[in-house]
Amino acid sequence: MAQNEHRLIGRQTELARLERVLRAPAHSSFAVLRGEAGTGKSALLQAAVSLADAAGFGVVGASGVEAESQLPFAGLHQLLLPLLPYGGRLPDTSRGILEQVTGLRAEAAPDVAQVAGAMLSLIAAAADDQPLFFAVDDAHWFDSESARVCTFVMRRAGAVGGRGVITVRADVPSVFDDAGLQEIEVGPLDGPDAGALLERTGGHLDPVARERVLHWAQGNPLALIELPKTAGRVPATSAEQASPLPLTRRLENLYGYRISELTPSAQEALLLAALDGLASVAGPRRPALERRLGDVDEAIGRGLLVVDPVTGQLGFRHPLVRSAVVQLATPNRRRAAHSQLAELYRDDQERRAHHLAEATVDPDEKVAAVLERAAEAATRRGASSVAVIWLERAAQLSERPDQRSRRLAEAAFVAGQSAQLERAHQLSEIADAGAGDTGRIIAECYAALYRDGDVRTTHRKVVATLDRLDPVQDKPAVERLINLLLVISLFAADTAVWTVTESCVDRFCDPADPAGSAALLYRDTWGDVVRRGPGGVERLRQEFVRATADRPWDAMRLLVTAYYLDALDEFRSPLTRLVAREGEAGAAGNAMTLLQVVMLDQMGSGRWADAEQTGRHGLELTARHGYALFAHQFRGFLAMVAACRGDLNAADADRRAVEAWARSRGVGHLTQYADAVGLTAALARSDHAAAYRFATAITAPGEFTPHSQQAPRTLLDFVDAALRSGHLDEARRHAQAAVAAGLPALSPRLALVTAAAQAMTAQGQASSLYERALATPGAALFPFETARIRLAYGERLRRDHETRAAREQLEEALRVLTDLGALPWADRARAELAAAGAAFGARGAGWQSLTVQERQIAQLAATGLTNKEIGAKLFLSPRTVSSHLYRIFPKLGITSRAALRDALDTAIPTAPPDER
Repeated sequence: MAQNEHRLIGRQTELARLERVLRAPAHSSFAVLRGEAGTGKSALLQAAVSLADAAGFGVVGASGVEAESQLPFAGLHQLLLPLLPYGGRLPDTSRGILEQVTGLRAEAAPDVAQVAGAMLSLIAAAADDQPLFFAVDDAHWFDSESARVCTFVMRRAGAVGGRGVITVRADVPSVFDDAGLQEIEVGPLDGPDAGALLERTGGHLDPVARERVLHWAQGNPLALIELPKTAGRVPATSAEQASPLPLTRRLENLYGYRISELTPSAQEALLLAALDGLASVAGPRRPALERRLGDVDEAIGRGLLVVDPVTGQLGFRHPLVRSAVVQLATPNRRRAAHSQLAELYRDDQERRAHHLAEATVDPDEKVAAVLERAAEAATRRGASSVAVIWLERAAQLSERPDQRSRRLAEAAFVAGQSAQLERAHQLSEIADAGAGDTGRIIAECYAALYRDGDVRTTHRKVVATLDRLDPVQDKPAVERLINLLLVISLFAADTAVWTVTESCVDRFCDPADPAGSAALLYRDTWGDVVRRGPGGVERLRQEFVRATADRPWDAMRLLVTAYYLDALDEFRSPLTRLVAREGEAGAAGNAMTLLQVVMLDQMGSGRWADAEQTGRHGLELTARHGYALFAHQFRGFLAMVAACRGDLNAADADRRAVEAWARSRGVGHLTQYADAVGLTAALARSDHAAAYRFATAITAPGEFTPHSQQAPRTLLDFVDAALRSGHLDEARRHAQAAVAAGLPALSPRLALVTAAAQAMTAQGQASSLYERALATPGAALFPFETARIRLAYGERLRRDHETRAAREQLEEALRVLTDLGALPWADRARAELAAAGAAFGARGAGWQSLTVQERQIAQLAATGLTNKEIGAKLFLSPRTVSSHLYRIFPKLGITSRAALRDALDTAIPTAPPDER
């Protein structure tokens, strides 16, 4: 049994039932394994034979063959021959009947009832020596006489020492359908078991090919074994999933005979259905096609098509039928069918383009144009991978070399945006000179930037290429190069690089042109936002109005701009829609960038658990596509979340990794972000001297380093670190510089932190300044910054002996910081509250704020159990337990598991009775 379980994946239930057949009462001594072709009935039958052999049964085997299905007693002949030596123990009449059936006696064949009686007698005679186990494979092909004898014998053989299992196809009618034997349904494997079998048979497949095999196999074990042998013959792109995979001869034979026996008209109807993607009765309706499928009764009768009993909708019995239909048709027949379908779908742009592409052999500019328009439509709906395929096919069908080159360059660009960097490079390589050369350079530079963070060489290449182009004649190529140059410069975060880029933008971009206007906005907000950014939000709104749906990368760049202007709350809806639309089938490069924007939005709005989940997903996506630049960016964001939460070991480890990778490559954007993480982490551990060193590495006191996004964004941290490390003059100078630079006009967040910086550095009465900061419009959009400002305000009030007012600010700060999970700052607020005279009651609101599950986890963790042990008890993963603890600690006002037991008896502050 153990050996069979190891060999047969996902069949434990069926194997257990087969084992019970050997011990079943006489009336249940035979079982029928029923299932579709390829579901593994024969493998289960062989497992049953092994079980019977191990149990001491003598095994008698037979196999039905379609070619012998019209020969009387051909099937029974196989079962009788091994048992004929026991015929001498039978009466002469019974022995004679069996000899007639096997051809040993030349007399007229007896009737079925006589044969059945003689057969039972023979089984009884043989079973005197050893119990018998009958194993019949493909019993549905038994001739009718043999099948009728077998159904009679199988219902009675248990009483005379016989047991057995037969297999029949679910889609082939036979006498065994109504035999009254117990049945064991053998269905397709479920998702996990199908994946496990494919891992065994197709471990060499890439993820896309693996998904395609799973899609076409639909849990059929034979398909999962055979399809990996052919999956590599078709380009491994997700867009090809709708196209049938080539079948091996073994798979083709499952349905090939039945297909070849159809009339020509029925075969044509079936081919139309197969090429149009008619998959199953659960799939979408194809009314126009179904009107053409009148001649399908034969296919239904032969088990190739099925009809939904409720809707009447047609569908293939299994995707393998569809594959076999397509594979058995000649190329000319397939092209003719595609032509019919293209005519049928004249009003469906993408479906018509697909069929025209398959029907056309020679160059045809009209068809190429249809494919190009369909590619634009595919891009609009987020299917960039499909767009690449259609653009490439359009290039193949182009009549003029310049059109061919242009379409290949377009395909290369879209492939680059879809994270198909190798494909983009290949497409550019086969393009002709001119546009193709530019496309090759764009593809190479995107690959070098995303995969290795090369900002130096790529910048020089793009600038040199721009110098060779004409702004008017080469406008599309110029636009793409300028946008690439801006992305490179953003990551370089270097004034020398930006100076060259700004010169190129001034030279090539016309403010009156939509593309030029957008590029100027990117230059002003991605580069020196302090000096060029005022008025950016209004410009951003105008550009969103102009953005077109067929260019998702434009919307992606505008959303990046929204982040640098702290305006993501206004554009959250288009961000959500675009992320959902791009996904895996769309522009994966854009999807990774959009996920970064989503994560930054979640971080800024205080949804840190969501941000961590997004970051982990982003890391998986970057690993799949080899985007090292984006991987380190996600890692930097995760480090910042960890620093804010007080998980300082994780923050430091990720910060060092990002800093080491980025500094050697000159990726200043990431080195500055690593410094920002270091600044936050140092503040969290109250190492104010280190915090000030990190702050001044980003920008000098009283300055905002040009082309550094982190210079204005770390204003609050800079002032906090300077004040707490004793650099009072520098803190004041920096706060004054923020006002002088006009930071409040750039965004609500910068208005909030600039006002707070003024209040924190005020030498006299600061209350009015703090109140003004907290009253900044939009302050609630930035909960972490607002809570820290309240904390600083409460500290100032306590030092000024305004105890009641101090507690009000500190309690609100503690509430928000606790909800956020900002443990170090929550601890600071709690300490300040204690210094302000607040008491802490037993199991107060902190305990009450825990959910039932959080209380369970807290109590188990307090006993010393590990996350894995807690998860085992509560049926949770260790990671889920860890996430819960992240939320539990701040609610209870602690920072470690060691304090958890005591924390279960203390929670949040309560004011002395006389002050309530």
